[in-house]
Amino acid sequence: MTRKEEEEHLYKRSSEFLETAFFQLDRGFYALTVFNAEQSLHLFLKAKLLEEGLPYPQTHGVRSLMELLSTITEEDKTGKEVSKLLELYLIELGSLEDAYIASRYLLREYKREEAERLLEVVKEIRDAL
Repeated sequence: MTRKEEEEHLYKRSSEFLETAFFQLDRGFYALTVFNAEQSLHLFLKAKLLEEGLPYPQTHGVRSLMELLSTITEEDKTGKEVSKLLELYLIELGSLEDAYIASRYLLREYKREEAERLLEVVKEIRDAL
């Protein structure tokens, strides 16, 4: 698979995770909504890194991926936008990272409002970048 094919695959899979998150929100599966929202953003950011010509690291931290993207694009509009989004959504991004584990293994229940907010943040970040 070429880098371009991998990038396209990650964007496609990211969109599928996002669509699945909205489906799960409608069904009341809030922990899975949050998990899939995190996965959507995670894959989206890795695709963005590939688009910028950088192989993505094997990390599960969306904040780390955004920081890396900000660093390699700091001279252009994307870098400034990523930095702004990191600052604006710092708490929500931390919650998404926690959800990667908590939604699968811990006795953590999510409320609809939490799931909606995190899903909204993921969508806003994807739309902005």
